[in-house]
Amino acid sequence: METIWTSVVAVIGTLAGSVITHAFQGRASRRGELFARSEALRQERIATYSAFAAAVEEYRRGQAERWYRKVEDPGGETFLRARDEAHRLRTLTRQALYRVRLLTDDQDVVLAAERAYARTMEVSNAQDQTDRDTRDTRAREAIEAFVSRASPLLR
Repeated sequence: METIWTSVVAVIGTLAGSVITHAFQGRASRRGELFARSEALRQERIATYSAFAAAVEEYRRGQAERWYRKVEDPGGETFLRARDEAHRLRTLTRQALYRVRLLTDDQDVVLAAERAYARTMEVSNAQDQTDRDTRDTRAREAIEAFVSRASPLLR
């Protein structure tokens, strides 16, 4: 009889060990999946925020080029090419802005990105060199503010 009880206790112990091991492995697996998902989102945000900053910076350069070519010759071929290039860059920047909106729940980051986009769009509407320089500075500062606001989400 004692042998039977020993066998029963051994079987119960083995089953309990298996159940406990399964529970711990399930938790560890879920934690691993959450970490992997979190890291993938972080990597996607790094790529998206960097791409937006690069696009809006390039758009700022294009807006400056457009303004200078307009001052030189408002109806000239170089102005028309610069205007078309600025429109192309605006479209690329807008697409990058959409990706920023899709990847973040932080409204301050979205607002900073939208502000950088809007400030950059204003550069080509300057009335004179001083106004252009002021608008360009505001655009650059807005881009830097976006980067500063977004970077804590990437750490």
